[in-house]
Amino acid sequence: MSRRTGKPSYLLPAADARRRRVPRLAATIAAVGFAAALVGGAVGYTAGRPDGTESAIADIRKAEAHRDSQQIVELTTTARRLREQIQPILTAIQADPSTSRPASAEQARQWQQTMVRAAEPFADPPSGTTATNVARTALRGAVDQTSLAVDAYLLAVTVPPAQRAPLAKLAARQAAQAAAAWSVAATQLDQVNVDSGQGHQHVYLEGDSHDGAQEGSGG
Repeated sequence: MSRRTGKPSYLLPAADARRRRVPRLAATIAAVGFAAALVGGAVGYTAGRPDGTESAIADIRKAEAHRDSQQIVELTTTARRLREQIQPILTAIQADPSTSRPASAEQARQWQQTMVRAAEPFADPPSGTTATNVARTALRGAVDQTSLAVDAYLLAVTVPPAQRAPLAKLAARQAAQAAAAWSVAATQLDQVNVDSGQGHQHVYLEGDSHDGAQEGSGG
């Protein structure tokens, strides 16, 4: 009777090796997973953190917004001052000659000097955002149109009486166009004030309609 023996020795290493590889494989997988987690976390942190370019862009935009806000405040102050100068001129030029006494040539010449000074703030305008530039350009257009109306009126009151009526009507039409241009500029100026946080700033001419919002609201 043969003695019971175990498995041949050449079979034992293979089986033991498989058993030993299982925990090694598990440890390796765990190590790889941990490393991947570390790498993923680092990548996520790097991706979420603004780089130098993004920070620089943010700083530029912040500085631009601050500069534009200052320009809007200054432009609004200028517009209020100009409105007080332009309003009576446009009113006088458009006045009905049958119900009011026309302004004299000397008065018209004084208006010309007023309009020369009114144009000075626009001689060397700063560069702002598109919306602010549009508001400034529109105001300048209204000032220029008022100047043309004044020139036409001066011509009307200095020509022979027989020629005055058509020139006076032309001056009145130009004054109406100047008032319309001012209305457009005032609307744009009001909008940029709201957009920049200043709230509604109504720099409209007397009798001109607007949105009716309370002054300073909506910022």
